[in-house]
Amino acid sequence: MVGHFLHQRVNFFDLLEKSSTNLLQAAKTLVDLMEDYPSLQLKVAEIMELEHRGDTLTHQIMEQLHLIFVTPIDREDIVLLTQRLDDVLDAIEAGVQLLILYKIERPTERAREQARLILRVVEAVTLAMQQLRQHRKLRQLLTHCVEINTLENEADQTYRQALAELFQDSMPIIDIIKWREIYELFESAVDRAEDVADVLEGVVLKYA
Repeated sequence: MVGHFLHQRVNFFDLLEKSSTNLLQAAKTLVDLMEDYPSLQLKVAEIMELEHRGDTLTHQIMEQLHLIFVTPIDREDIVLLTQRLDDVLDAIEAGVQLLILYKIERPTERAREQARLILRVVEAVTLAMQQLRQHRKLRQLLTHCVEINTLENEADQTYRQALAELFQDSMPIIDIIKWREIYELFESAVDRAEDVADVLEGVVLKYA
């Protein structure tokens, strides 16, 4: 029986790591898209596929939670981590979808900055998720959480600068509306990553 639960414990951590790794691939693809914009359609299709894969992982985790009585950490924390990782990927996908829907001809430099910040924060999230199973080193998660919070503050500044520049550059009002929505979605991706960090900090307080 103990072996059964240990096996299931590994599975939960494996699934969460797969979810964060899948998210990391989407963040890398977002940066690639911004640096090689003629490949927009191809890169958006890749991100959509990664989003579908993320949904599948989310469903697998939720199904396991219904089947398993004992979990390695509180099931509420597993649910929150799963949902917030999914939220980050959803925001990325929604943002790139708008690039196509709004027929954006080229990305702004601020959008590129946002993409790079999303990648950096997701990299920190992925490292933190990889340490989640290491109970004796759980406090080391806090280093990544601090980095995520710092990057979120940097992303806030970039977002505010991006909005200010929309009105400084004499941009047509319709383009202002388009870019404001795109900027908001990319900012939301970072905010949801910070939510992941908040959950992880709570896990450390409970178990470290």
